[in-house]
Amino acid sequence: MSLFRLLSSPLPVPAAWYALPLRLIIGFGFVQHGYAKLERGPEAFIEVLQAMGLPAPFFLAWSTIVVELVTGLMILTGALIPLATIPMVIVLFVAIFTVHLPNGFSSIKLQSFDAAGARFGQPGYETDLLYLAGLAALCIGGPGPLSVDGVLGKLRKRNSFRANGGRHADAIQPGSGRSSAAPHVSS
Repeated sequence: MSLFRLLSSPLPVPAAWYALPLRLIIGFGFVQHGYAKLERGPEAFIEVLQAMGLPAPFFLAWSTIVVELVTGLMILTGALIPLATIPMVIVLFVAIFTVHLPNGFSSIKLQSFDAAGARFGQPGYETDLLYLAGLAALCIGGPGPLSVDGVLGKLRKRNSFRANGGRHADAIQPGSGRSSAAPHVSS
């Protein structure tokens, strides 16, 4: 194999494996953000939302924490990804429009560096867009291997196979219950 082909071709792994690193980073990221809010105390996040002038800060804070923890775990495990994506997208858009948009695009704004280390400014909406793109990719391409949805899909196929008398569901003509493999003779 030529060096060019090696560098310009996809890795020699099944394409569905693309989903695993996306699920791990997106799921872990959301769980980590939810856990951090719990660890600091939900009251601190409620105060931040009050200071921003958002309505119903108690409800918004707890909703955000639950969404981040529950849907983060759903993405990590590859469970019901399109369903989990809906509240995640809402949280991300709220974060973009209430916090990050005024800070511009870039998530990394190096302001200075001294003996204590790097000093950064407020992050922009770049990371939120990366999360949104990753969620869209998972919704389009599916959860990939090692996922709850994959296991459920295999169970559904197995049960469908058994329910159709040992024939695969795609061999049954819709609405007829007859196999498309054998011609139907009308009388």
